[in-house]
Amino acid sequence: MTTTTKLDDENELMSVYLRQWKVLRALLRRHTGSLELAEDALQETWLRLAGLKAQSGVIHDRQAFILRIAGNIAIDLARREKRHSSRCINDDVLLEALADSYPSPETFAIDRDQLRQLTRALMQLPAKPRAALLMNRCDGMSHRDIAGRLGVSESMVARYLAQALRHCRDHFRGLL
Repeated sequence: MTTTTKLDDENELMSVYLRQWKVLRALLRRHTGSLELAEDALQETWLRLAGLKAQSGVIHDRQAFILRIAGNIAIDLARREKRHSSRCINDDVLLEALADSYPSPETFAIDRDQLRQLTRALMQLPAKPRAALLMNRCDGMSHRDIAGRLGVSESMVARYLAQALRHCRDHFRGLL
């Protein structure tokens, strides 16, 4: 084979690459799922084809040859990207980890106002219903234990709790 024939073959290979560039890009983009990876694979394919000048060999189907090279490069790049992504920390994860869980000033003010209103509502209750509600909700005491403390029946504790909850509900509804 003469030098002129080798150059013609190399030029023809590059010419086929250039003619098929858009089709290759679309195929690689579909294959990798990323335009960036597809374009990286195309660039690497160009470099690899340019490096074939020193090699000799017969290429029967230039288009299939180029497609094979580009496909293999795309697979390698996708694998490398996947390995890299698995080792990297996502920005969202990092920001979430750094996020301050302390309530905002607005939330703090709203919660403080609601607590103030609840205190007002509780102070308007008679002593036994207020005590029954606080023992049940704050101390986690059962109806039986509250009844023993207050010296009343369990059914009376249930009435005290219903009275206290109804009063608090009505108090907050009146604020709206």
